[in-house]
Amino acid sequence: MKLAWLLWMTSMLPQPLADQTCLATTVYLEARSESTIGQFAVAEVALRRRERGYYGKTVCDVVRAPRQFALSTTPTSFQVTNLKAFTKAWKIAGESMAIWKLPKTERVMVVPGADHFATTSISPKWATRAPLRTIGEHAFYAAN
Repeated sequence: MKLAWLLWMTSMLPQPLADQTCLATTVYLEARSESTIGQFAVAEVALRRRERGYYGKTVCDVVRAPRQFALSTTPTSFQVTNLKAFTKAWKIAGESMAIWKLPKTERVMVVPGADHFATTSISPKWATRAPLRTIGEHAFYAAN
């Protein structure tokens, strides 16, 4: 399925289904080749940004913010072809959203405090501190 279709679908779906679709698509684009814990970490960064009000009030707003996540930089003609990986991303998105409905004291966090991540092959200009944690090919940072 084309990314354009997924993005269109999110405009038609009710909340929180639209947010789960946006988050699953982000996890797929950013971390489909990573471990389960790495995928949860990517979802956690997006949900933390939403909770803090960075880049929007919904998950879709946050992950569509210009140049923040792959959802805003990947061509809409991109084909989501790995159904197994997308199904896993869907489950991780749903579980992550359920975790974020819990009181803060009851949430189990993978990358506490992280609000940014980057692949380990680059040194982002915004990373003024060492990463909080590296999981697979992603380094997770507390930038804000």
